[in-house]
Amino acid sequence: MAVYILVTKFSPELMKDIKKREELGQRWREAVHRNCPSVRFKDHYAILGRYDFIDIFEADNEEEAAKVALISMVHGATFAETWTAIPYKRFLDIVRDLKE
Repeated sequence: MAVYILVTKFSPELMKDIKKREELGQRWREAVHRNCPSVRFKDHYAILGRYDFIDIFEADNEEEAAKVALISMVHGATFAETWTAIPYKRFLDIVRDLKE
């Protein structure tokens, strides 16, 4: 499975009511499990800076990863961006395979 990183941003109005945020988060997670049963979450963080949350997860392919981002938008994210993550050891293998 490939590793993906999802960053999301929510509107200030949505972030004001923590009880609503918790409920929306639970519904989001249930929707992901229902629509993307092969997705496995590795970590979930609230972060400081440009984005509000970062999720690290595994998915079979980029289409599954795209579904996670779309579900995030349906469940209150005003912005969602997904990145492919290459494990560092694999990255080193790729570098070693390069021809000069």
